[in-house]
Amino acid sequence: MATYIMLSTLSESGRKVLRERPGWIRKVNADVRRMGARVVAQYAVLGPYDFVTVIEAPDNATISRVSVELGARGGVAGMTMAAIPLDEFIGQLERGARRGQRKKR
Repeated sequence: MATYIMLSTLSESGRKVLRERPGWIRKVNADVRRMGARVVAQYAVLGPYDFVTVIEAPDNATISRVSVELGARGGVAGMTMAAIPLDEFIGQLERGARRGQRKKR
């Protein structure tokens, strides 16, 4: 499973639905699960985005489908980014540096 971060902004209609039915967010999260991904964490935030959502999905195709489906509903616009855990990222850099050192010899 890969981890993705989705930054979401509600449209005017999305804000109206949320105000009238706050539990709507949980329904959307259940829809994400049915599409083959899983909401790991979700935060309402202040600033240019309304929500930060951490999602696990098996591959880029699945998260792309989730992103397109949620955007097509019109209640939210989002930006989705792949996320690499910091320890994994550092490990990849260290392995790459070791390979580079071997090639120089």
